[in-house]
Amino acid sequence: MLWDLYCRVVDNHGDVGVCWRLATALAALGQQVRLIIDDASALAWMAPHGQPGVTVLPWAAPPVTGDVVVEAFGCDLPTAAVEQLHKTVQRQQPAPVWINLEHLSAEPYVERSHGLPSPQPGGLVKWFFYPGFTARTGGLLREADLLTAQSRFDRMAWLAGRHITLLPAERVVSLFCYDNPRLAELIQALAEVPTLLLVAPGPAQQRVAALPRARSTEALPPRRSTAALPKHVRTVALPWLTQQDFDHLLWAADINFVRGEDSLVRGLWAGKPLVWQAYAQQDGAHHRKVQALIEQFAPAALPAAVQALWRGWNGAPGVAIDLQTLAPGEVSSDWSAAAQSLRNRLLLQPDLASQLLRFVMAKRVA
Repeated sequence: MLWDLYCRVVDNHGDVGVCWRLATALAALGQQVRLIIDDASALAWMAPHGQPGVTVLPWAAPPVTGDVVVEAFGCDLPTAAVEQLHKTVQRQQPAPVWINLEHLSAEPYVERSHGLPSPQPGGLVKWFFYPGFTARTGGLLREADLLTAQSRFDRMAWLAGRHITLLPAERVVSLFCYDNPRLAELIQALAEVPTLLLVAPGPAQQRVAALPRARSTEALPPRRSTAALPKHVRTVALPWLTQQDFDHLLWAADINFVRGEDSLVRGLWAGKPLVWQAYAQQDGAHHRKVQALIEQFAPAALPAAVQALWRGWNGAPGVAIDLQTLAPGEVSSDWSAAAQSLRNRLLLQPDLASQLLRFVMAKRVA
């Protein structure tokens, strides 16, 4: 089948990141995909080699309706595309299956809303498809060869390939976040243990660079190591990574700080202790999203200290970033076990692209 996947880049890079992963996953299942996007510039570093079966088109491209139309994150289709959908109905032709791919959330409404129809003017129907963490949702994006690729990954070789040398007894922490005023506090907490902090581009690097005496931060591709302050924390400023290399970063780290949707899912597949930063909302709704995701770790629950760390990193008032949480010990061991347990449970569920394909096939028959 031919899929038209529409994506508007609102801010950051999560929109295009999710849509590109979905497009490539569908192509791997034998589908032809046209990614119609209003700003494809991030693909130059995210997916520089493209993908067989995936064509990237500008938002203003004349619509030629495929068999399936996917509207990512309620981006609203161009008027011309909607008109094209109506023409198929007027000609008494089978209308393309119209999907609204929603945002990822662990909140209860996802199970209630997944798969529901939304009647549209002119006899069209749009179907809500929700990614999620349970069997009553659309699942998560995952490649068929993910486990094999992880099993073959060589952490030290990957670090060496980026001219990064890991010092004895030093742990690796990756940092990918939205702007966060608690970053300095986090770095002080990390300083309790010798730490190599690999900092992704964006607000994280900007905050680190603004710290006093942050001139010790390295910029890739360095060939030597320099000490960074505070004591016991070295920082490396990473370039923008391809999606494959971002996975490698998460696999190389001992703790991952991730944000939004795409990097959250990749952090979960890494199976390492992680801290998630939700996209902050003025009404504080992101705190409910954080709590809902924390609850997904049960029955191998996140330790209470780690839960507090998640809330504090997401700006919950009066919640400190606990120094002991980030130190090796019983909490760290339980944290790792909870991450592995959730990962293993999620691996038992069908991936999002496979579920979406089955959903569309069922609607086409109906």
